[in-house]
Amino acid sequence: MNPRTASVERKSKETEIKIELNVDGRGESTIKTPIGLLNHMLELFAFHGLFDLNVDVQKADTEIDIHHTNEDIGIVLGKVFKKALGEMQGIRRFGWASAPMEATLATCVIDISGRGSKKFNYPSSVPGSGIKDNEYSFEYVEHFFDGFVNHLGATINFKLQNLSDDLHTNIETVFKSFGLALDQATQIDPRRQGEVPSTKGIID
Repeated sequence: MNPRTASVERKSKETEIKIELNVDGRGESTIKTPIGLLNHMLELFAFHGLFDLNVDVQKADTEIDIHHTNEDIGIVLGKVFKKALGEMQGIRRFGWASAPMEATLATCVIDISGRGSKKFNYPSSVPGSGIKDNEYSFEYVEHFFDGFVNHLGATINFKLQNLSDDLHTNIETVFKSFGLALDQATQIDPRRQGEVPSTKGIID
């Protein structure tokens, strides 16, 4: 099997971001963004997904706010996975995993289908959702995944249960379950080596 590695650099008037990825890694990462909590979440994602991941934000307009930087990191992460996976030959395509933290539980279900869609399922009143932790909020989590799913071409559903009053706990279960599920979805199924896992014959 050819190495499933890629590098993507994206430059706009607002941000300059470079991400390097090895899908079949050991979970090692170097994350350099101006968003402290997101740094931690991406480290957890890479570690539990066994992805080698280097994220370098070389320019950001955080003097305005973190919105563009946060979403653009999600965009580039989606692009680099899409590039590394190529024609998606042999991948399992679907992945699902749950990750607990104390009483809180997040479940992530992924389909690398070529269609970008994301859904978070949680109670209408989310404890901690209006709180900001190190300038980060649950709203930013949703924006990050908008960028990711639309540029990988993946459908992702999250279900959150027993949400904590601590925003950090809620977000951490999301990123851990995301890493575990994406690892499963990107693994090679030996029964489908060289085949694209779609009745259409392509995933684009």
